[in-house]
Amino acid sequence: MPEPLEPVEEGRAIAATGAGGATDLAMEEGETLEKTPGGPKGTGPESKARSLWSDAWHDLRRNPIFIISGLIIVFLVIIAIWPSLIASGDPLDCDLSKAQEGSQPGHPFGFNGQGCDVYTRTVYGARASIQVGVFATLGVTLLGSVLGGLAGFFGGAWDGLLSRITDIFFAIPVILGGLVLLSVVSNNTVWPVIGFMVLLGWPQISRIARGSVITAKQNDYVQAARALGASNSRMLLRHITPNAVAPVIVVATIALGTYIALEATLSFLGVGLKPPTVSWGIDISSASPYVRNAPHMLLWPSGALAITVLAFIMLGDAVRDALDPKLR
Repeated sequence: MPEPLEPVEEGRAIAATGAGGATDLAMEEGETLEKTPGGPKGTGPESKARSLWSDAWHDLRRNPIFIISGLIIVFLVIIAIWPSLIASGDPLDCDLSKAQEGSQPGHPFGFNGQGCDVYTRTVYGARASIQVGVFATLGVTLLGSVLGGLAGFFGGAWDGLLSRITDIFFAIPVILGGLVLLSVVSNNTVWPVIGFMVLLGWPQISRIARGSVITAKQNDYVQAARALGASNSRMLLRHITPNAVAPVIVVATIALGTYIALEATLSFLGVGLKPPTVSWGIDISSASPYVRNAPHMLLWPSGALAITVLAFIMLGDAVRDALDPKLR
């Protein structure tokens, strides 16, 4: 006759065996499965694995530097697209009888040396500066990423040739190159300045992209895709680019602020944007001789330039901290 079941603790069942022994049928994993919704630990919806980008966005939303810089940049972009939202005047409407006068009702920033409203020109000046910074960054990032990514992926003679070309461009001083190249351009639009920045700016992004692609293509998942017969285009677009683009985004974000400052510097030297284009660099250049008698002419455009550059640099630092796995 089989032995009767022995009294056990709650939550356990002891079954009789043919040998007369007892087997514990309630395992710890079974209890865990009953208590954990969605299955074993790590498989439920609450513990779903997050990607690098979702982790980065999770960190950025809680970073006050990112929030402050992002709000400033959004405001600058809005006034660059629709400056009439906060400035109803014409930046080219000047009255010489009010030249160098200070703040007045309706003109909080005063007037410049030609009697133009400094507030209106400061607001409208954001358009040219933001336009140059954004398009120059897009051009530099696109050209540098393509050339550097291809060099890092294929290597060989193409990699060696691109490395020597980038060395040549790195040897060219940016300000001196701007003085030489832009001094012969008579076009008053922003495109010659953007083209110059793309011409001398792509080597930096190219080196970043090259190193990032070289690191990514050595990972096991890329080697597995190659062993399974994946084409070069598929490996580049599906496996390497998503994992190599983060350093490029960080450098490009910081460089955007640098390009805005470079445009102002070239305009200050007289080889960048030229009148009648409204630019912070042009206003700073025209106000510098009167800094003792009318400091407000220099204060507001230079302050707007400094805040804009600082906002993009802060944004780049926040993105770098969020995307850098070494800081986690």
